[in-house]
Amino acid sequence: MPGQFEPLPGGGAAVALDDVEISIIRSLAVQLLELIGPGPGADASDDPLADLFAEGPSEPPADPVLKRLFPDAYIDPEGTPQAAEAEEQRAHSAEFRRFTENDLRAGKRENALAVVRSLDALASAGTGGAVLKLSAEESRQWLSCLNDLRLAIGSRLDIADEDDTDLLYRLPDEDPRKPMVMAYLWLGGLQETLVGTLLP
Repeated sequence: MPGQFEPLPGGGAAVALDDVEISIIRSLAVQLLELIGPGPGADASDDPLADLFAEGPSEPPADPVLKRLFPDAYIDPEGTPQAAEAEEQRAHSAEFRRFTENDLRAGKRENALAVVRSLDALASAGTGGAVLKLSAEESRQWLSCLNDLRLAIGSRLDIADEDDTDLLYRLPDEDPRKPMVMAYLWLGGLQETLVGTLLP
């Protein structure tokens, strides 16, 4: 079980993590929370219907990581549309973002918080690492958070496709990106084994 998720009887997954691994995942999840931003503050409405129709931002984020986490819905990154078509795509993307980004951020925030909470509970149980056991729902939250963490790190490493990933394997140890690359690859292994536990 070390380093990989295994299915639990009746659903869910388990993985053995040492203290360093717990610390790394927790730190990355907290950084993701800081990047996504806080949820509704004290001035949030008590009316759930009003919250449902609250509008979010219409412009894409400036930070490249947030752009990767919250991409435009109607713009084809591979295509080069004509000016009129591009303007129409931008307008549709802005409208879509305005009504969906708040919910997307809330979902990503909740998934990252679930990861932090489960690791905090694990760390408080003792020292020297432990076996993390997740329910089926917690497994889905972890999977989403691991995906977001890899997207964030991949964006910082300028990973655009599989060829870029292959180049990362050959980085020399003295390259300053090496620790981030190792985290990216390790999280990918965790993500892959967690997906395996969710398959029928």
